[in-house]
Amino acid sequence: MQSPNFDVIIIGAGAAGLMCAQFAAAKGLRTLILDHSSRLAEKIRISGGGRCNFTNLNASPANYISNNPHFATSALSRYTPQHFCELLDWHGISYHEKTLGQLFCDDKSQAIIDLLDHLCQENHVQRKMNTSVLKIDKTLAGFELSTTQGSFNCAKLIIATGGLAIPQIGATGFGYQIAQQFDLKVIPTTPALVPLTIAPQDLPNYTQLAGISFLSETSLGKIKFIENSLFTHRGLSGPAILQISSYWNPGNKIAINLLPSQNIIEQIQHHRSSNKLLSNFLSNYFSQKLAHSLCDLLKFDVQLSQLSKTQLSAIEQLIHHFQICPSGSEGYKKAEVTRGGVDTNELNSKDLQSKHVAGLYFIGEVVDVTGWLGGYNFQWAWSSAYAAASNF
Repeated sequence: MQSPNFDVIIIGAGAAGLMCAQFAAAKGLRTLILDHSSRLAEKIRISGGGRCNFTNLNASPANYISNNPHFATSALSRYTPQHFCELLDWHGISYHEKTLGQLFCDDKSQAIIDLLDHLCQENHVQRKMNTSVLKIDKTLAGFELSTTQGSFNCAKLIIATGGLAIPQIGATGFGYQIAQQFDLKVIPTTPALVPLTIAPQDLPNYTQLAGISFLSETSLGKIKFIENSLFTHRGLSGPAILQISSYWNPGNKIAINLLPSQNIIEQIQHHRSSNKLLSNFLSNYFSQKLAHSLCDLLKFDVQLSQLSKTQLSAIEQLIHHFQICPSGSEGYKKAEVTRGGVDTNELNSKDLQSKHVAGLYFIGEVVDVTGWLGGYNFQWAWSSAYAAASNF
C-alpha cells in the first residue's frame, strides 16, 4: 500500500508542535502530528498551577540560556508575547498579569490546549496519538517514518519532542536521539528550573528553616534574582532558587541575601540603645518563625544594646551574605525544563532548520535554548514554531 504523503510531519503534540502544525496547515500544507502520548500538551495543562503561565511580557534574548546567547533573537523578535496575546484576544480567552510580566489564563490552562487543538482541526491537521516513531530514513524527497501506526513520508520533518523534564507525563530524550542520528551535536543536558538539595549530613543545620519562605536576592557570580526563596526538608526551592538552578553546576556556592531591600546593621544601629531582644527586632523584617530560626543559627539572642562587634558581623554575614553549597538537584522529575539540547550552531537561527540536513527542523525545548521561570519557555515554543513555519 502506498504510504500517505505529507508536506510536513511534526513529532510532538506539545506547545511548540501544535503551534507549528496550525501555522503550517494554515498555509495549505498537508500536515501530520505524531505523538507517543495519548493526551495533548500535558505540560501546558499542568503549567502555572493549572492556569498556564503562557508567556512573559518582558521576553527578550537576555532571559534565555544557550551556548549561543544571540540565537533566540531572530525568532523572539518575529513572534512576540503581544502576538500570542492577540491570538488569545481574538478567540476570547481572558488572562491577567500576575507579577514580573507573567501572564496567566483567567480560567484553566485547558483553554490554551483547546485553542491550539481547534486551530489544528480548523486547518485540517491530521493527528495520530499513541504512536511511536520506530525509524526515520532520509529520502530524496525528504523523510520516511516507520511508526507503530504504519509508514509516512514528508518533505519537511519537525522535531518538537521537548526535553527530559517531567518524565512522569511522558518526557523522553527521543529528540536528542534523532539529532544524533543525523550527526547533529547535542549540548549535554541537565535539569533546570529545579529545586536544589543539601547534603544529608548538612541538613540538620537547616532543619529549623524548613517550610519558611522569604524574599531574597539569590546570586551565583553576576547572575542575580530577587524573588522568594524557600527552605524545604531536602534543600532549597522557591522562584529565586529555581531561577538560579538553571545556572548552577555541582560545586558552585549560592549566595542568598535574606534582606535585599535594607541594611540590617544600619537598622540595628538606629535602635542600638533598645533593650529589645534581637529575635523580636528581626520580627520587624522577617516572619517570627524565621527571626527565631536566624537567632538559633547565630547561637545568640541578646538585647540590641548588648550586641558586640563580632556578633554584629555574624548577623550581617548570615542575613546579607548567607552562602550554601547545594549537593545536587531534585532531578528531571521536579525540573520544569531541560538545560542544553540540540546545539544551536547546527541550526539556522531564522527558521531552526538543520544547516546540513535539508528539511529537518528542531523547535521548542529540544533546542539548547532555556528560558527563565515565568512564561519564557512557552514564549520560546510559540516563537520557534512560528520561525520554522515561516519558511515552509
